[in-house]
Amino acid sequence: MIKKPNKGDKWSREEMILVLNLYFKIPFMKFRTSTPEVQELARIMGRTVNTVSIRLSNFASCDPNLTSRGIKGMNDHVKQCQPYWDEFAANRNELVFESEKILAEYQDTTVEQKFKKELADIPKSLKGETRIVEVKARVNQHFFREMVLTNYDSKCALTGIDLTELLVASHIIPWADNEEERLNPANGICLSSLYDKAFDCGLISFQNDGQVIFSGRLEGNVGKEYYAKHFQIIKGCKLATPQKYDLNPAFLEWHRDVVFNH
Repeated sequence: MIKKPNKGDKWSREEMILVLNLYFKIPFMKFRTSTPEVQELARIMGRTVNTVSIRLSNFASCDPNLTSRGIKGMNDHVKQCQPYWDEFAANRNELVFESEKILAEYQDTTVEQKFKKELADIPKSLKGETRIVEVKARVNQHFFREMVLTNYDSKCALTGIDLTELLVASHIIPWADNEEERLNPANGICLSSLYDKAFDCGLISFQNDGQVIFSGRLEGNVGKEYYAKHFQIIKGCKLATPQKYDLNPAFLEWHRDVVFNH
């Protein structure tokens, strides 16, 4: 049973991590008291909506991705928030999973129950530490998806498609190739399924300014109906501007050098 805080009680580590969890799931413009997600988090934490909104803005002042663009949050209590921001930056894999476990507990459930759909195809034969590692990976992948979709307003960055069932949080450097950057929002692009697959296979890539480029293999299909219908329409297009996190140029360069089929 989680003990609800009294007014004036010092914020616990769990509460700070819960707010940081929400910070990455909603855009800066929604750090308001009127936002349903902010209201719901305040409810389950037993804190006022205003204090949760303020904490979100405090974390914004810790975020170099926003401050470098001249976007500032609230500087009060930044010293209390900075250690958690730094911990996330240093070890995203651990802190993300910890935050999701805490959130599930506050929601009177468990990670395995909450993410039943995402974990459904994990073999029942997996036990112990092996299962924990797999569960953590699936939960963290879901978190990454939420971050990336939020960063692109839940729309394909190339076409504007906004049916979430068709959207994929595409890793620029694949999950398996760089553990440190797996949960870095600057390593993700929101793409619809077709373009995610084309990107993953190296049929398309992007310049540092976001302009799409086609591989020679893809260009070899000029004149075919599917090329005109699905690829000609995006030729020369640029990715939509992210709301929070600009793509890391080094990651895009890696994709062009390693994955892209020139």
